[in-house]
This record gives sequence, structure tokens and C-alpha cells, in this order.
Amino acid sequence: MESIITKISECVELGKVDINSPFPPQFKGRIGAYELTSQALQEGISPEAILSEALIPAMEKVGQKFSEKKIFVPQMLIAAKAMSAAMSHLKPYFQSGDVKTRGTLIIGTVLGDLHDIGKNLVSMMIEGGGWTIVDLGVDVPAEKFMRAINENPHAVVGLSALLTTTMSNMEKIVAEIKTSHKDTKILVGGAPVNTDFCTRIGADHYSPDPQGAVDYLKKYIA
Repeated sequence: MESIITKISECVELGKVDINSPFPPQFKGRIGAYELTSQALQEGISPEAILSEALIPAMEKVGQKFSEKKIFVPQMLIAAKAMSAAMSHLKPYFQSGDVKTRGTLIIGTVLGDLHDIGKNLVSMMIEGGGWTIVDLGVDVPAEKFMRAINENPHAVVGLSALLTTTMSNMEKIVAEIKTSHKDTKILVGGAPVNTDFCTRIGADHYSPDPQGAVDYLKKYIA
């Protein structure tokens, strides 16, 4: 008989959020990640097991398929929504300290830029990898990043930009962070960003897709 952990993982991978979710069509009328996670906790399965054996492997599969262009942004967003539904049951355990997170990611779209789809995808993927997310939103100035770093020591920072005109703001924010927090790891991403730009401005990592950011953080905390 298929285990509940396997069912949760499958629902996340395919985007079955809850019983009312129409996706995927073949799961119509079945309970989804939300209900299954609640059931698993009631049956005594630990939050750590749900996270490490169901959610993380499912989101890794989603990220890999996205990297290989086997799925696209809509499917990824649906999977991330299912993951978030499952995580809503686990977050109280993270907040109480019963479950240890892998780390904290402070993320935001830089000053002057209002685009957030890429930022949101990265946030969801990394949250699915067991990290705590501090999402600062869009149009974020350096001072707001600095405040968040001071409030979350040892956090990793993620900067997103979609416009070429805001790349200069990304550069300024990296410089300001590194001046006072030189050991803070900074990830950068967005359509106009590349590895050369990342290196030139002194950031620590660039990835063209969310899975690359997840993979980097895995190595970073190893």
C-alpha cells in the first residue's frame, strides 16, 4: 500500500493542493497535500520526516524538471502552492523550535524593480528545501536588506532584478552589504543577470533557475 509520505510527495510534485484543487485532472476528488500532511501528523509521523522524505524530494524533482524544460512556470507555481499548503501545517513546529530549519534566506527584488515572479519561485523552492524565508517584497532599498540582516544573523541574502536599469541598484546593495557584513553570502538572479556580472559586483552565486539556488545552498550548509 502506498505510504502517506509517498502520497504527499506525489501531490506536491504534481500540484495537488487540496481536495478542491482541479489539478492534476487525474486526482480530481482526491485529498491533496494539505489534508495528507495533517493526516500524517495526526498519525504520529514527525514534521522532520514529512519535510525531509516528502517535501524536499518532491521540490527537488520539480526543480530538476524545470531546469530540463520538462515543465514550465505555471506547473512550477502549482507545485509550489501544494508545497506551501503542506508547509502551513509544519511552520508552527519550525517557529517553536521543535524542528530545526537549515538556515534563513532574506530575499527581495531590488530598489526600482517591481517584478516578483522569479523571486517568489526561488522563495518557494528554497522554503521547500527546509529553509526559513524572510521575503522583503519588491522595490527593496539597501537599508531594508541591512535591517533584515541585523535581525537575522548568519542569514543568506537573495537579490532579484528583472530590469537592466536596476542592475546598478543590485550592485550598490551588494557593495553595502559586503562593506559591513563581508561574510554574508549573497545570491543574485534575474533575466539580465549572469555569472560575469555576479563576479564583478562581488556577489557569491548566480543561478539562471531556482534549482541552482537550492543546490548552492545545499553545498553552503554541508
